[in-house]
Amino acid sequence: MSADGVSRRWMRSAFLRRILLAGLIFLPTVLATAYMADVLPHKGGTMLEKAMVAVFAALFAWISIGFWTAVIGFFVLLLGRNPYSLSRLCRDPRSPLPEEATTAILIPIYNEEMGRVLAGVRAVWESLGPTGQRDRFHFFLLSDTGDPDRRLDEERGWAELRAELGAEESLFYRRRRRNRKRKSGNVADFCRRWGRAYRYMVVFDADSVMAGSTLVRLVHMMERAPKAGMIQTVPMPVNHDSPLARMQQFSAHLYGPLFAAGLHYWQLGDAQYWGHNVIIRTEPFMKHCALPDLPGKPPLGGTILSHDFVESALMRRAGWGVWLAYDLDGSWEETPPTVLDEMKRDRRWCQGNLQHLRLLFARGLFPAYRILFVNGAMSYVSALLWLVFLVLGSVEALAEAILEPAYFGDVPTLFPQWPVWYARWAVALLASTAVILFLPKILGVLLAFLQRRTDSFGGGRAVVAGVLLESVVGTLLAPVRMLFHSRFVFVTLLGRNIGWDAQDRGDRGIPWSDAWTAHGVGTAVALLWGLVLFVFNRAFFWWLSPILAGLVLGAPLSVYTSRPDRGRRLRGRGLLLIPEEIDPPRELRDLQAFERAWRDRRREDPLRGLSGFARAVVDPAANALHRALVGRGEAVRERSRAKNGSLVEKALREGPRGLNRAEKSRLLDDPAGLAELHRRLWTEGDLADWLGMAP
Repeated sequence: MSADGVSRRWMRSAFLRRILLAGLIFLPTVLATAYMADVLPHKGGTMLEKAMVAVFAALFAWISIGFWTAVIGFFVLLLGRNPYSLSRLCRDPRSPLPEEATTAILIPIYNEEMGRVLAGVRAVWESLGPTGQRDRFHFFLLSDTGDPDRRLDEERGWAELRAELGAEESLFYRRRRRNRKRKSGNVADFCRRWGRAYRYMVVFDADSVMAGSTLVRLVHMMERAPKAGMIQTVPMPVNHDSPLARMQQFSAHLYGPLFAAGLHYWQLGDAQYWGHNVIIRTEPFMKHCALPDLPGKPPLGGTILSHDFVESALMRRAGWGVWLAYDLDGSWEETPPTVLDEMKRDRRWCQGNLQHLRLLFARGLFPAYRILFVNGAMSYVSALLWLVFLVLGSVEALAEAILEPAYFGDVPTLFPQWPVWYARWAVALLASTAVILFLPKILGVLLAFLQRRTDSFGGGRAVVAGVLLESVVGTLLAPVRMLFHSRFVFVTLLGRNIGWDAQDRGDRGIPWSDAWTAHGVGTAVALLWGLVLFVFNRAFFWWLSPILAGLVLGAPLSVYTSRPDRGRRLRGRGLLLIPEEIDPPRELRDLQAFERAWRDRRREDPLRGLSGFARAVVDPAANALHRALVGRGEAVRERSRAKNGSLVEKALREGPRGLNRAEKSRLLDDPAGLAELHRRLWTEGDLADWLGMAP
């Protein structure tokens, strides 16, 4: 089928498929909820039990979405036939791209480790070489970094890499002075300045890597699907050694393809943009995807944090398709290496997804995106519902154990109402719920065996052992995530805003002190909760013990799953391996080699002890580079120049340690003041103090 044919027919298929999905969710949820009501002692007749049944229905419907998505994804991948796959529009990345199909690769950065960022840029650059089409791609490092030392490290690293690659005409750097609207504002700033020069843009995260052939194929796909506004790849997590990260990498590679294929089956051209590793048609994005500020104050008002979902909804509202290239490889990312880093990220995502609920009734949005907004919010609200369900169940159990039963209600009757709890029914309900939760994992393993891909994970035994290990640890961590996410939802609804810190992307491990600070309250609550149930209703205590165990072990789990040495031991034993470790692609080999080379050069640098700010003052080359980048666009008013004159005197008198962050930034934004400080330091200042050699 041609690309135009896909455009004409996919909406009807999507409608029918979503009707099927709704039925698959609704009917089992009704049956399971009715069964749940029968299991309860009063058959769902009390207010407490009615609340439990309502929460159970919402949770069962929620987990059913993932279940049926994985099931249909299994059959899509097993059969291997999909007329709506855009990936089939380009099989050969060597076919030449049109001259006008220029593509900008955007790498937004915010207080990042530049060695890793630049190694990723170079790995992608080198990967584009064999395609013969590197000249169609330009790289833009778009900085929102506020730290003055990191800011200057970015400038230096960019200039060195550009000179080393000979990429003066294709590797660019810009830093915004005002970090407005965070990443979405950074991309919007690029669009205003340079967007009209590029037909497409590929948006990265700071840790993204893509194969050159994948980039070329994405451009070909956009060229051959003229109504596609976005094509989102499925980035696979790689490159971390902590046990938690290794489990996430293993899960994403083994089960992730099922969910991705299933999502594509239901969504077709109504897919979501995930914020990175995506190609976007620039003109309609600029015309239709500007994000408004939500009315009211943060956290539910103001800047939209999770901008990507909204931008895809706006692109679709304008008539452009948003597609998921679930079967396109060569796209990678890195995940948070520890539980606490994961929760820091999820805190932002939670606020952003709850903001989306305010857009449910925005004019012109397609129904699919209204549902996706609800689905995104449920990713976090479901945790609070689960906690409420457990609390209600515990209250019910305590009430049955402590309070005298009321055999006759308010309505006159000849026969007493006997509260009866059928254990075998509860076991059957628990077993059916477990099937919903764990069958996708089994299908992932089965597909790996059927497609003979187990060697890519270290062999069949390693696959089974990895699934068991990941399932046990994941089950114990689930209550921990539940408690964190419940708190995130609660404090967001109370109106507490958050900051936007840089993500820690390194394998450093969690200290015990940090773990107990983060998990101490949850551990104490779980111990008290368990003690009360153990005393008053021991049978229910054993039912709840797996959840209580996860909460009690929250701190040790966080510590031990964060330690990279333990992850390397697992790798040495052949556990939790992924295909990129069995047969590493060139891009990831280059990434590690380039990052090592960058660290080696930094160790050999005679000025390595200098901060970025001190180097910009002392080193003539760094001083000239920074002043050229600041340029006349950062003109300093006469009044500010007078204040900066006093800062120059203070810097000469007290050295770099005498200036705070704001004072350093003011000098860096004043090219003339920085030049004056550099000149006077070399002619009359204490250079030894700036070089860190003063006694």
